[in-house]
Amino acid sequence: MGRGILLTANLPQLQNLIKRDPEGYKEEFLQQWNHYNSIRRIFATNPDEQATHFRELVAFISQVATCYPKETAEFPSQLSTLLLENYGTLSPDTRKTLVQNLVMLRNKDVITSIELLKSLFPLLPRTTSSSLRSFIRKTILSDIKTANMRSKNHKLNRAVQAMLFGMVERGMEGEVVGDKGKLRASTGAGPTTDRMANNGEEAMWAVILTKELWRKGIWTDAKPVAIIALGCFHPVIKVQSASIHFFLGSDEEKEDSDEEADEAPDVRALHHRREVNKKTKSGDNKLRRQLTAAKKKSRNKSDATPNFSGLQLLNDPQTFGEKLYDLLNRYDKRFSLDHKILLMQLLSRVMGSHKLCVLGFYTYIVKYLTHRQLRVPAILVSLAQSVHDFTPPDAVTPVIRKLAHEFVHPGVASEVIAAGINAIREVCRRQPWAMEEDLLGDLVEYRKSRDKAVTSAARGLLQLYREVNPGMLKRRERGKDASLGMAAGTQPLAFCHSADAAVDIEGLALLEDHLQKLRDEENVVLEEDDEAAWEGWDVDSDSSDSESEGWINVSDDEQELHISDSEDEDKPKEKLPAPDAESAPDPSTRISTLATTKILTPADFALLNDLRIQAASKEVEGSSGSRAKRKLATLEANKKAIQAGTQPEDAFISENDILGPRKKAKADYAERMASIAKGREGREKFGSHKGKKNKAQPSSSTNREKARNKPIMMILGSSAVRGKKKASLREKQQKLRAHINKSKK
Repeated sequence: MGRGILLTANLPQLQNLIKRDPEGYKEEFLQQWNHYNSIRRIFATNPDEQATHFRELVAFISQVATCYPKETAEFPSQLSTLLLENYGTLSPDTRKTLVQNLVMLRNKDVITSIELLKSLFPLLPRTTSSSLRSFIRKTILSDIKTANMRSKNHKLNRAVQAMLFGMVERGMEGEVVGDKGKLRASTGAGPTTDRMANNGEEAMWAVILTKELWRKGIWTDAKPVAIIALGCFHPVIKVQSASIHFFLGSDEEKEDSDEEADEAPDVRALHHRREVNKKTKSGDNKLRRQLTAAKKKSRNKSDATPNFSGLQLLNDPQTFGEKLYDLLNRYDKRFSLDHKILLMQLLSRVMGSHKLCVLGFYTYIVKYLTHRQLRVPAILVSLAQSVHDFTPPDAVTPVIRKLAHEFVHPGVASEVIAAGINAIREVCRRQPWAMEEDLLGDLVEYRKSRDKAVTSAARGLLQLYREVNPGMLKRRERGKDASLGMAAGTQPLAFCHSADAAVDIEGLALLEDHLQKLRDEENVVLEEDDEAAWEGWDVDSDSSDSESEGWINVSDDEQELHISDSEDEDKPKEKLPAPDAESAPDPSTRISTLATTKILTPADFALLNDLRIQAASKEVEGSSGSRAKRKLATLEANKKAIQAGTQPEDAFISENDILGPRKKAKADYAERMASIAKGREGREKFGSHKGKKNKAQPSSSTNREKARNKPIMMILGSSAVRGKKKASLREKQQKLRAHINKSKK
């Protein structure tokens, strides 16, 4: 009893002894366990009584729980129940202690990740402490990231995704409040301390965590996309906005992410610190470990980019687009303009990427197509992105007519006319049959305008119809190439008619000639290593693919099998004349057979793109035509897009494409000061170059140097000059004699 009384007052010492000999101190532990149960019952009725001692007992039992698993089997569930049921009455220190001990039990593998996350997820929308909220968030993210480090933990991911989906779904039955006028203040309420987070905090945290796990590359499948897609229809506006920003690719949500956990150490600072500090072997090993960790972290961060965007992983995009339009149309008066533009942008991108037809959207957007409308460039971008080649022309023609009547007339500024014509051009680029012939003739006449932006926009529209449908232009406006094409019988592609099947890869003959030239120069057959050709171009493959799957060798029993569906196979074939070497076809028109004899790798396609750029550059040098220049610019833009990791056809248009080239606006005070500061970078400080700046040793200029620059009137009035004027003949002789003696020395 004496030992038990002594150890009761010193829990850290008892904890140390129990870890060394659990069986020898089991009686003392059971005494503390019974003491904990009695205090827990008191604490449930009166949380303020003996709170400090209760926290010490909880920390003690958490430390030694692994030594007595049977006795402490109910301990984690007791902590979780106390947190979830009495969270509002607990003190901040008690809450933090309970959460930290639950995390400790997870680190000791006393509880599973699912049990820990079931306790932490409900706490996020209810806590008011920023430090505790940050700790819970980092714990959730790090636990899921650790579980998916080596391979995907599908069981944990499914359980967590089900919890997040339920957090979003629980608030879907509420009424959409909106964020317009007085409603905006009611939507900005903070975290709630009651059991149900009725203001959308629970759904907001579900969306934030899902976006963070997607951004880190932990979840890259369609299930997190489905969670955020459900958040786009949540009644709370901030949940809608956060979900929409995920699909739009906005960077605003990155401010909330824990960037300090992802920041890699500064390699230059590590090398500099190593040069300054004392050189030791342990310091070299520490630097080597830090550099290895930094390199691994940067490599993992670059590999975290998913292979597909969220828009491409949407389940049933047609239903998703129709629900977005219903939300936008039904609650039009409750949403602010900024939120309505977000919905328009998301709907237009879904329609454009999946080629959907939500025809009511064009009727809805007409009322916003005025040049006095706020943020009208963003609305025009949404309109242009929603149109595609399967959009019915009859639905787009009224929109183009409205654009022409509102934006293109002499009563508005030149910037408005340029934006209107550019918007019409982007719409007609995706659906050329929506344009009327008379309206097209009127718009093309603006190419004679004196404003550069208007002229550029009208010429762009003219060039577009020279390529897609020159028959709608007047004869003098068609150009040489279009006129020759129409004379040869070339017809534009009708609505909903697909182009003919491709028989060759464009420019493949250039690659074939290049490879043949290399063979002729080296006089050997080029043997390519397939693994080297595919290095750096591999796309992430599914880890569940079996390595045993492959080609199966099937015996043909030495019998040739000939299958033909030709009707004239019995007719004798005519002997084709051999091509003459002098009349070799042009590589741009010759059909190459390289694709039938060789598997083209991504490196081959990169080389093909470079060869096409070289051929286009030679064509531009040979002829100063605008068509060759446009072709070269298109090839260079495609190359930059591929190097940036995006496909050219997947790129969305921006507001600058609508506004076109503009005159440089007058800079304000802040911009002028920033320009001045930028111009001073790398330049010497203002001041004279005399004295210390021109000397090896820093010093000021001498008095003699300063006297040379004195004004003559000051020198004439000095005491030295006046003394020379009043000096006697004897004084002058003495000065001359002293000067001669000094010179001799």
